[in-house]
Amino acid sequence: MRRTISEAGVTAMLERERNLFIQRNPKSKRHSDYAARNWLRGVPMHWMVDWGTPFPLFVEKAQGVDLTDADGNTYIDFCLGDTGAMFGHSPPPVVETLQREGANGFTTMMPSANAAKVGQLLENRFKLPTWQVTTSASDANRSVLRWCRAITNRRKILVFNHCYHGAVDETYVNLDSGKPAADLALIGEPRDLTELTKVVEFNDIPALEAALAPGDVACVLAEPIMTNVGMVLPDEGFHRALREITRRTGALLVIDETHCMSSGPGGYSGEHGLEPDGLVLGKPIAGGIPAAVYGFSQPVTNRIWDYLKTRSPGHSGIGTTLAGSKIQLALMETVLETYFTREAFAPLIALAKKLEKGLSDTIIKHGAPWHVVRAGARVEFMCCPNRPRNGGEAAKMIHQPIDMAVHHHLLNRGIIMTPFHNMLLICPATTAAHVDRMIEGLDHCLDELMS
Repeated sequence: MRRTISEAGVTAMLERERNLFIQRNPKSKRHSDYAARNWLRGVPMHWMVDWGTPFPLFVEKAQGVDLTDADGNTYIDFCLGDTGAMFGHSPPPVVETLQREGANGFTTMMPSANAAKVGQLLENRFKLPTWQVTTSASDANRSVLRWCRAITNRRKILVFNHCYHGAVDETYVNLDSGKPAADLALIGEPRDLTELTKVVEFNDIPALEAALAPGDVACVLAEPIMTNVGMVLPDEGFHRALREITRRTGALLVIDETHCMSSGPGGYSGEHGLEPDGLVLGKPIAGGIPAAVYGFSQPVTNRIWDYLKTRSPGHSGIGTTLAGSKIQLALMETVLETYFTREAFAPLIALAKKLEKGLSDTIIKHGAPWHVVRAGARVEFMCCPNRPRNGGEAAKMIHQPIDMAVHHHLLNRGIIMTPFHNMLLICPATTAAHVDRMIEGLDHCLDELMS
């Protein structure tokens, strides 16, 4: 039987946990006060304060899944840099490569011998022949959008409501009462983004069909599952329809696998047989060092070559100085060879299934009106009874006080989840004991909330 969780209980837990956080972390408080003199919002990247704690938790050391803060408190890290450290913090093969190759130069503006090998590995893993390197997934998405517009001679793109593709301005368009509107999160954007960006709900095939029918969309940029507004899974047949409609209307299909790389050694696309025209991979592709890649199918590559014949060399405006660096390529080779294999992913997915079942059993035990969802080594529980089908539904359910209370309760007991939602990642350093700790932590949290 599902039970309700009172607002009073959530408020009381939040107050208790915030006070406990302050007591546990005096050194982090001092670091925060001192850093506030020079850093915007007191941190090197302003969303580092979005954990909702009274002040940021300052990290002293991270190794595998073990994290130690400035006050010596230790944690099991299921956030893992919001996928940036998907294979653990400072995994030994990555550290060894960094030490070995770092002595031979970081960046040269010339290709390294690793380039040919990394290209082959990317094609083998992700089934696209042609690739480029950037310094972030945001940069990769920006580059892909430009190439798609160039070769299709179309200006518009399409994204899904409450999507996330990094800091790409054109993707910050949501549906407001059914009408496209710029996301309020976007700062300083002078253009009307709705002139160039169409937005529909994920899983809404008729809306997708209508939006692409005029033939003015260069590409659809999509995560295979939505991951930054909770986890929203595709309906049966949605991806098949998405691929058919884009092909029929001449829109290119770009899949952003940056979060969904945790689905398997070929990403979600590889696990589920998707056939994108372009693919974006970021965050963990170089073990946590800033790097990303984007790839294209052979037909798209041919169109790019045809387009480049009309251009003077060196005028694409795509790429930055540190992209394709020697150290990026060396680290990508190590990560692709070591971790993007069936053998490496099998134990991660097995542990993720254990976590999924344990969290589900705990939720059922307490009668909490929540649910659990999993994709590969990525698990999430959402504090609502039914799975949302799209970003609009999901956005109404997350970022509530109850999520904050759960996060604070677990954090004060040595368990870290992704701050923006309840996502948990399994990495090679995660053990069954770590998973059991997480399940026990949620059990204890629900004991308090339900009482």
